[in-house]
Amino acid sequence: MERYAGRRVLVTGAASGIGQAVVLRILAEGGRVVAADVAKEGLEETVQRAAAAGSGERLVAEVIDISDEAAVNAGVTAAVDGLGGLDVLVNAAGMLRGAHTHKCGLDLWNRVIGVNLTGTFLMTRAALPALLGSGRGVVVNFSSTAAQFGHPFMAAYSASKGGILSFTHSIAQEYSRQGLRAVSIMPGGVSSGITNNIASLVPEDVDWNLFLKLNPAIKEGFGMPEDIAGVVAMVASDDGAFITGTEIRVDGGAHQ
Repeated sequence: MERYAGRRVLVTGAASGIGQAVVLRILAEGGRVVAADVAKEGLEETVQRAAAAGSGERLVAEVIDISDEAAVNAGVTAAVDGLGGLDVLVNAAGMLRGAHTHKCGLDLWNRVIGVNLTGTFLMTRAALPALLGSGRGVVVNFSSTAAQFGHPFMAAYSASKGGILSFTHSIAQEYSRQGLRAVSIMPGGVSSGITNNIASLVPEDVDWNLFLKLNPAIKEGFGMPEDIAGVVAMVASDDGAFITGTEIRVDGGAHQ
């Protein structure tokens, strides 16, 4: 399947987990990709995996801190220049830090909002001129089931992901007449750096029974990053041409 032949894609959060899986999936479908992340070592792993799959020549890795305005502007400019334009932006980068809400410090709140929500805004703002120039640009943002369902000890994370939902709806409407599509992906119950390390990201005295309703319904254990990458590849390709201004929940039936 060559849905991305000739298409130019920028993916954040590309050093691990879902972001890395998205990079490898789009490369497998013929795309040219700039993989961006703040984690240099993880990006090197992504490059190695692409090379092993025979698609490394269509991949460039860039270190970008998406919460830093200057770094984003410079990084997106370099990516667009290197690719000769941009057709798809996938904002997969994000972070989670948990706390009892009544003990959540402003520094923690601002850090999570700054990476997840502000970072998504900064990347999108910087990429929009090139995406609009494409004539069929697509923005795929990563929200979460935490945006619409109760995830305990994750007030900052949930708020940031809810903001991404609203932001995505707004740009989908604003730029619809210019050919831009914008969609949010809402993963839940997926194996990633966040879910695999959740015990270290929430308070030690959490009641783990509060998390039981977050488990997938159709299988034991979490889904895999590749499960999400397949959805992203569909929605950002021409197969998703009639999908915009909405969200797609991919959680194995955890939230019904």
